[in-house]
Amino acid sequence: MTQVDKKQIEQALQSVVYPGSDKNIVALGMVSEIFIADAKAFFSITVPADQADSMEPLRLAAEKAALSVSGIKSAMVALTADRKPGANPAPKPAAPQAKGPPQPRTKAGVPGIGAIIAVASGKGGVGKSTTAVNLALGLQTLGLRVGILDADIYGPSLPRLLKLSGRPQQGEGRTIVPMENYGLKVMSMGFLVDEEAAMIWRGPMVQSALMQMLREVLWGELDVLVLDMPPGTGDAQLTIAQQVPLAGAVIVSTPQDMALIDARKGITMFGKVEVPILGVVENMSYFIAPDTGNRYDIFGHGGARAEAERIGVPFLGEVPLTISIRELSDAGTPVVVAEPDGPQARIYKDIAQKVWTEVSAGSRKPAPRIVFE
Repeated sequence: MTQVDKKQIEQALQSVVYPGSDKNIVALGMVSEIFIADAKAFFSITVPADQADSMEPLRLAAEKAALSVSGIKSAMVALTADRKPGANPAPKPAAPQAKGPPQPRTKAGVPGIGAIIAVASGKGGVGKSTTAVNLALGLQTLGLRVGILDADIYGPSLPRLLKLSGRPQQGEGRTIVPMENYGLKVMSMGFLVDEEAAMIWRGPMVQSALMQMLREVLWGELDVLVLDMPPGTGDAQLTIAQQVPLAGAVIVSTPQDMALIDARKGITMFGKVEVPILGVVENMSYFIAPDTGNRYDIFGHGGARAEAERIGVPFLGEVPLTISIRELSDAGTPVVVAEPDGPQARIYKDIAQKVWTEVSAGSRKPAPRIVFE
């Protein structure tokens, strides 16, 4: 394989001219440190925050330029925006006001399941599914009985992440027996359709499929069920948030402002249906080069922590961008299983402990009244 130097990518990026300017993004100092691993290029482009929405063509042009370099097979390019010094953060949303006397919880639970935790993100590509799998395995190391449901109907990834294939068996009546690996009970639409099948479903079909996978699966007795939510805030997310008694949600984001903008949308959605936020995880937080030990903040750093502090929820931890997490995930052997005593596994286990502490504390509080306006 041809060895690619980051200077080759920088040279290719010099063909990408910033809109309204006669200078390229490299000359303007907009390109972050470039990292190359396994024929993949990783870097970010800093753009003005007030122009971020119009910069997607620039990002695509940079991605195309990087892919034009011989030896590069894929590129991960993110937009990031530096806040102006002294800029005021967005106002913290007011706490919801109680209306009328307390009402009993209206969401039907799932027999045998103690707590249901949603792992969500405002956008795709932030490592939500990998986080969900390793969180579930981390909860298992606490002595808990754990299951995980792939709620991403359109892009199910748990079969590959957990090295599972085949079809689940049918139980009595319309029930389904979940698949199992690494001690986790697992259900995914990926078990029921071919991996390359396109799921062209309208909202009501998605809602029905989600409820069937949740309530018509023989989960048995579980202390916790982790839901790997689809990215965004559409029908699937609202169906889960409104119909399932969630113990809380874990929000996964990368550090840059562009990802945090989308993460806030997910936080807002859960807030509207009074689902507590258990905390925020900053994924791809930093990169430690294996050959030099140098640290690179490819997508910025600390944005998720600052956001958690702003909205007053726990910051659960920083997960680095590492080759081992990616390789092990692709191989279906999550890092918490493959390297249980390694530094990355310890990070996930620490996140799991914090999440379970929040869930346990929440279970001692009165259930909130669900109000739809």
